[in-house]
Amino acid sequence: MRVFLSDLHLEDPASARFNTFATVMREEAKTAEAIYLLGDLTEVWVGDDDDGPLASQLRAVLSDAAAECTIHVMRGNRDFLFGTRFASETGVGLIDDPLLLDDDTLVAHGDGFCIDDPEYQKVRALFRSEAWQSEILGQTLAERRELARSLRTESRESNANKAENIMDVADREVARVVGAAGAKRLIHGHTHRPGVHTHDWGRRFVLGAWERCGWLARQRRPDTDPQLECFALTYS
Repeated sequence: MRVFLSDLHLEDPASARFNTFATVMREEAKTAEAIYLLGDLTEVWVGDDDDGPLASQLRAVLSDAAAECTIHVMRGNRDFLFGTRFASETGVGLIDDPLLLDDDTLVAHGDGFCIDDPEYQKVRALFRSEAWQSEILGQTLAERRELARSLRTESRESNANKAENIMDVADREVARVVGAAGAKRLIHGHTHRPGVHTHDWGRRFVLGAWERCGWLARQRRPDTDPQLECFALTYS
């Protein structure tokens, strides 16, 4: 069995959202073959040297889960600075976006499909470039935290003025990428629009953001479609 999560946007280790995440990871790791975290695990990640409360608690949760089953982490548009030190300290594996898991299941964060928003795609390319990341990681933690706050504010203001449709995936781009991979099902997040969509090439499963509830997709066998699950965000 494989379990997929995306868009948790973790910020506060004392929150119900983080507590539920810790519970899900602990319980699912007992029976899952692998858990895939498909981007935006955190609201922001300023570098693997982050020594804040969230970073410390996140490392502990992932380390415990990785001792029980394989944990794969895909970088999203919020946590693109996850690096090799983070992977080494937690025991997780960093995976490419998109990634073909087997003969017919493709996983992605999802923002790469939003090509009707060219402004966003330019920013995405910049943030994922080696040169930009190297320059940013050369700054102090305090400078990076201030930059992160500024970028989050700019992102909220920019998205508030965009039409809803351009922030969703473009079906033609999804079809192109899935076709090139030879897949017949796609699992992704990013759009915060959970659901199951049927296309000519197969089915697309969209994970929800952890807002009013938590979301995961459970695939019991590699040759079967996953099932979306929604559950309450609670304290144990």
